[in-house]
Amino acid sequence: MNTTMKRSAPALLLAAVLALVASGPAVAQAPDNDDTPWVRYEGTSGPGQGTHIVLVSGDEEYRSEEALPMLAKILAVRHGFTCTVLFPIDPANGQIEPDHQTNIPGLEQLATADLMVLFTRFRELPPDQMEHIIEYTRSGRPLIGLRTATHAFRYQRNPDGPHAKYDWKSTVDGWEGGYGRQVFGETWVNHHGDHGAESTRGLVNGLYENRPILNGVRDIWGPTDVYGLRDIVGDEQVLVHGQTLAGMEPTAPPNAEKSIMPIAWTKEYRTETGNAARVFFTTMGASVDFQSEDLRRLFVNAAYWAVGMEDDIPEEADVRYVGPYEPTFFGFDEHQEGLLPSDFALHGDER
Repeated sequence: MNTTMKRSAPALLLAAVLALVASGPAVAQAPDNDDTPWVRYEGTSGPGQGTHIVLVSGDEEYRSEEALPMLAKILAVRHGFTCTVLFPIDPANGQIEPDHQTNIPGLEQLATADLMVLFTRFRELPPDQMEHIIEYTRSGRPLIGLRTATHAFRYQRNPDGPHAKYDWKSTVDGWEGGYGRQVFGETWVNHHGDHGAESTRGLVNGLYENRPILNGVRDIWGPTDVYGLRDIVGDEQVLVHGQTLAGMEPTAPPNAEKSIMPIAWTKEYRTETGNAARVFFTTMGASVDFQSEDLRRLFVNAAYWAVGMEDDIPEEADVRYVGPYEPTFFGFDEHQEGLLPSDFALHGDER
C-alpha cells in the first residue's frame, strides 16, 4: 500500500512532465487531496484516451476497495482510459469503510461516464446518490459487474422507499431479483463451491474462444469459490465456466461431484426506456482473484468490448500491475483500517 503525502506545486508539475516523456502509455494523476473522497487517474495516451470509466466499490468481504484502484491504474497507465474510483466513505472521518453501507460520494461523476463498473454488496444508498446509478443504468450506456454485484443493493432500512425494487430479494413486477438479476443476469443464490475451502478454475468456452474479448485469456484461477446460479436473465453468451477445485491451490483436483457453472458472460440489458446496454459480468473478482493475470486481462478486454472498442482489444493486453499490489485476503472484518482514497493515488515512479 502506498503512503501518500501532499506535494508542492513544482513537484506535481515535475511529476506530470516525467509522465509525459516516459516510454509507453502515460497517465496524469490529479493533485493529492486528503479531502477528496475518490481517486482519479487521467489516461493521456493509448487506445482508451478520451473514454471515462467510473468504478464503484463498496463490499464488506472481497476487498473491492483494493481491487478497483489496481484495475483502474492498469486501464489508465497501460491503455489510456481515464478512471475514477469511488469508495464507501465514513462521513465522520473521511476514511474508506467497507461496512458503511449508506454512503458512496462522487456518484454524480457517472454523468460523464462512458462505462460503469459496479462492485458493491448490500448497499442501501440514499435517494440522492442512488439516482445517479439509476440514471446511468437507464441511459443504455455499458456496465460491468463483479462478484457481489449480483446482490449489489439491499433496502432493509427503508423497504418501502423509492429504490426498494432494486433490492436483491425484490418481488416487484419487472424487477424480480432486483438490480443484480435484471441488469446483470442473476441475483445471489448460494456458494456452489465450499466457501473458503474450495477454489475456482476458469474454463474458457470453446464456442467463443476466438472472440476478441477472450484474446490472451487462457489460464484463470482464483481462491474464491464458484457462485451458484439458477439461470441468467437475458440472451447471454457464457465466456468462461467455473470448475470447483477441491482445495485452495491452483493445483488442487476438480471436485467431480459439482457441476461447472457460468462465471463470466456478456449480455444485453434492455432498459426501462428501451435503450440497449452492453453488459459484462463475472462472479469472480475478489482482490486476491485478480492476482490471476488472465482474469485481469479478461476484465481489461471486457472494458474495451463494453465501450464498443472490440477491434482495439490487443492480442495480449498488457495487464502488469502499476505499482505494488499486495491484496488482503477475503473475509469479513479483514479490511485495512484507516485508509483514505488518497492512499491509492498514482505516483510518478509507478509505471
